[in-house]
Amino acid sequence: MDDTTLYHPAAAVPLSRQAVQLRRSAGPWLFLLPALTFFALYQLYPVLRVLWISFTDYQFLSSQPASWIWLGNYADALQDPLLWAGLGRAALFTVMFLPGTIILPLLLAILIDRVSDARLATCYRVVLLIPAVIPSTLVFVLWKWMYNYQAGPINHFLVDTLGLFTLQNAPQWLGGTPLTLPAIAIMEVWWGLGYHTIFFLAGLATIPRDQPEAARIDGANEWQIFWHITRPRLAPIMMVLVVLRFGTSMAVIDEYLIFGGFNRASPTYTWTMFMYDQAFKLGLWRQGYAAAIGMIGAVAMMLVMMLLLRLFRAKD
Repeated sequence: MDDTTLYHPAAAVPLSRQAVQLRRSAGPWLFLLPALTFFALYQLYPVLRVLWISFTDYQFLSSQPASWIWLGNYADALQDPLLWAGLGRAALFTVMFLPGTIILPLLLAILIDRVSDARLATCYRVVLLIPAVIPSTLVFVLWKWMYNYQAGPINHFLVDTLGLFTLQNAPQWLGGTPLTLPAIAIMEVWWGLGYHTIFFLAGLATIPRDQPEAARIDGANEWQIFWHITRPRLAPIMMVLVVLRFGTSMAVIDEYLIFGGFNRASPTYTWTMFMYDQAFKLGLWRQGYAAAIGMIGAVAMMLVMMLLLRLFRAKD
């Protein structure tokens, strides 16, 4: 075989085309590789690790290796009344919290959207976003001081200014009282008010200005304009906020640790607190049992999220 046959251009054409096709198909994956690696290491692996631990009697401080006990942890958790009570308390807090993340930001967004002065509207947006950029530690310290039984400004206003209470019967907002869940819900709504309002402002910006004006000319009132024009355009944003905030409100733990403590009779002792208590506070250190509690709570949340997505899609 001579050199012309070995290096004939026609023989190299199929190989170069395959190389080009392979490069084109692999190119997007190369750009996605850092994100996929981050997701696998910091998202997927911890979930799989916790799932494995939930089927064992794993104890971090134990010198004995973990034993595979299959569904033993799940059976014990489902029979534990503290789990069901904790899920119910988390659901109660979600019912208190979710309406404030939709109704108040929506009203504020509609009011700001109607401000004709661009500078004034920008000023409103900046002021609303101030709570969203405050670190969580400062937010907790601020509201813990505001809710203070003796020196807090809220009780000072209720007792000294309005005269609705005395120092003896002033509301006790924190410490696991019945007012603790509403107090935390108010704090959470305030904290995310500006962030959620920006979502609705972005949705209102997509509505053509001539549609509401045409409806007013035809005799529609403000409620009819909102219900038939504004609400359908903002429905996808409402769906996103409801689904996302449902997940965060059901899984709250930092606020309960700071404002409620580990009193099992407290309204703040939800399933997340029960999980943390089992894993790190009690002497047994039952990480396997705590992992099973976490997986049960996560599955329950995902089922409700799927139901919410179906309800919103049905309306669309």
